[in-house]
Amino acid sequence: MNTPTSAFVPATPSRMRCAALGLVLGLVSVSTLAQGVYRIVGPDGRVSFSDQPPPAATARPAASGPTGAAANSNPQLPFELRQVVSRYPVLLYTSSECAPCNSGRNLLNARGIPYSEKTISTSEDAEALRRLSGQTSLPFLTIGSQQIRGYSDSEWTQFLDAAGYPKQSALPSGYRRAAATPLVAVQAEAPTPAAPAAPAASAPRADTPAAVPVAPPASNPAGIRF
Repeated sequence: MNTPTSAFVPATPSRMRCAALGLVLGLVSVSTLAQGVYRIVGPDGRVSFSDQPPPAATARPAASGPTGAAANSNPQLPFELRQVVSRYPVLLYTSSECAPCNSGRNLLNARGIPYSEKTISTSEDAEALRRLSGQTSLPFLTIGSQQIRGYSDSEWTQFLDAAGYPKQSALPSGYRRAAATPLVAVQAEAPTPAAPAAPAASAPRADTPAAVPVAPPASNPAGIRF
């Protein structure tokens, strides 16, 4: 019985070209990832992320590090989590009297999702939310450019899994999420400067001779004084 043996296949020029082509394609893929993810702001103010640079001048590369809640002086996130956050940042819109908002917040916290939170408390906030989502119902969640209206444990979990977020918290010890901020920033109006006071009329000096009325000449029938 013949025992099968492995045969040596010589490296032909065709095989060498295929190997070189595979190496070039691999380098191109690495170069594409190194270029980063682009943050695109649409005409309606909606933010989306893409690995292709848009023609608009308003787009700029997204920061390679964590955004929003993962910024400031917090310890650095693990590499895999930073990559997911840079590509699919999570933004939660809530209000103070919203029970489903609390449920959604608890889900994100339990999974260790780095997210930013915007609160809706004024009519300006509600109008801005309507322009963003098309309605004013809460909670409203965005994962990258994906919009999710209302709270659903299964739906939120499905999209977070699809984005690549870990099922269990991978946040480092000492991590602190940034405090929630209003959707529309409130700016105090600068006080209106008071009008300068009119200069007081100076009293006539004592040594200034008083004006003496001039009697009209007799030939002036209208009595005009000069």
